[in-house]
Amino acid sequence: MTKLLLSIHVLAALLAIGPVAVAASMFPRSLRRAHGDPGDQEALAGLRLLHRVCRVYAAVGVTVPVFGFATARNLGVLGSGWLITSIVLTAVAAAVLGLLILPAQEAALEAAPGAADSAARLAMLTGVFNLLWATVTVLMIVRPGSTTGA
Repeated sequence: MTKLLLSIHVLAALLAIGPVAVAASMFPRSLRRAHGDPGDQEALAGLRLLHRVCRVYAAVGVTVPVFGFATARNLGVLGSGWLITSIVLTAVAAAVLGLLILPAQEAALEAAPGAADSAARLAMLTGVFNLLWATVTVLMIVRPGSTTGA
């Protein structure tokens, strides 16, 4: 059962967090392009699509910690420092996405065409989000102090 839970956890992370990381990273550049040519409907449609990808996959991403907790419980590592650190970093990444990135994307979509954009701030926030997830990934692989033998 543990192998199944771990497999689902890893697949959920790849399939849910990966698209958010990529779409959120593409959004600032597309925003600059859209604001550079306010009449470009294709650029605006692209922005809407990237935002929708971020929103939908953020919701699907909830499965990652759900299966992560189930896996950790089966492995008996719920009290491990590396796991607690990963949980905290995951919560921070979720907060950055849900409270900062997604609302900033929505605001950028609602802003008047050609208005001063927040592309630089969005790029920075997305970088922080991606760095948090990269750190969690490394902690999940290396597991400092782990006694699981991997």
